[in-house]
Parts: sequence; C-alpha cells; structure tokens
Amino acid sequence: MDTTQRTEQQRSADRRRRELLEAADRVVLRDGPQASMNAIAAEAGITKPILYRHFGDKGGLYAALAKRHTDALLSSLRAALDAPAERRERVESTLDTYLAAIEARPQVYRFLMHPSEGVSSGDQGFDVGKHSAPLLRRMGEELAAVIEERVDLGPGSQQLARVWGHGIVGMMHAAGDWWLGERPCSRAELVRSLADLLWGRLAAAGDRVGGPGF
Repeated sequence: MDTTQRTEQQRSADRRRRELLEAADRVVLRDGPQASMNAIAAEAGITKPILYRHFGDKGGLYAALAKRHTDALLSSLRAALDAPAERRERVESTLDTYLAAIEARPQVYRFLMHPSEGVSSGDQGFDVGKHSAPLLRRMGEELAAVIEERVDLGPGSQQLARVWGHGIVGMMHAAGDWWLGERPCSRAELVRSLADLLWGRLAAAGDRVGGPGF
C-alpha cells in the first residue's frame, strides 16, 4: 500500500470517528449520564460492534468524548486568562467561563462527571466515576502551568503553583456542581464570591519577570 492510499484511509477513518463522536454528543445532550452505547449506535445508524471497533469499549468512547469537551473548555479558559484585563477581572472572567460552560450544557457536564443512573440492564452505561478524576487532574496541571509561568510565588514556586492549580480547579468543580444542582444564587454572584475567596494571595503576588503577566 503506497503512502497516498494509507493517508486517504487515515483521513477517512478520522472523518468517520468525528461523525461517531458527533452522534454520541447528540445522545449525551439528550440523555446526559444515561447515554448508552445502544442509543449512540442507533443515533449513528450502526451496530454496537462497529462502535466498539472504533473505540474499543465504553471507556474508550467516554475518553474520546471527555477529551473533545475538555479540549474545548481548556481553550476557552486559556482565552479568558489571555484576555487584556486587570488581574481581578481576568480571575472573574476565568471563573465565569467555567461556570458558563457547565450551565450551557448541563447534560454534557453530568455525563462527564456523574455516574449513570437508571440505565437499562441491557446496557449499564458508562463507568463515569472511573474517568472523571483524570479530567480534573488534567485541568489542575494546566492551570498550575499557567500560574507558574505568570506569577512570582517565590521559593518552591513549582510545587506551590501545582497546589494552587489543583486547589482552584477543585474549588470550581465542587462549587459549580453544587450551584448547577441547586441554583442558590446567580452565576455572577457565585463568580464574585469565589473570586473574593481567591483574591487575597493572588492580589499580593507579583508577575513573574519575563512572563506574560497575570
């Protein structure tokens, strides 16, 4: 098989994989945590064995969907962190970006972060709990890298940046999960309250010399 033919086959496989992920997304938007392989296969107009052929198993499909949505969320968070603004405004904008994302697609959020319930015995759904923690760890490491690059934390800055990164992500996740379920206040009120909690140490830290600033 020549290189051109292999390249075309890879493009075709990639295109088919995207189409299947888009079908899975439609089911997740409709069914949330109860999305099943049966429903996704039906939405894509294929059988479950073909779906397994592309993703291996439920965990493989979940991981592909999680990467797709996490990549998009991280891109939005980076844009908020890079926006020209005062530090306090940038902190609030980043918090709001996360909360706006889970508010806009609550079924996707619940699919990614909560175990499925009420799925028929013929298809037990996705083992979400097994996979959600790595998503939060990835976000924590990404934020830690941004903090270390931009904020002067003094001695032990790398470790402290990781503490801050994972701590902030944990706070956003826990507070956002509670808020999405109960809606005890407006999104703007929650953003201000969380920013107040973070602000003392962030306000005192200087920008890292030679970095892009925070």
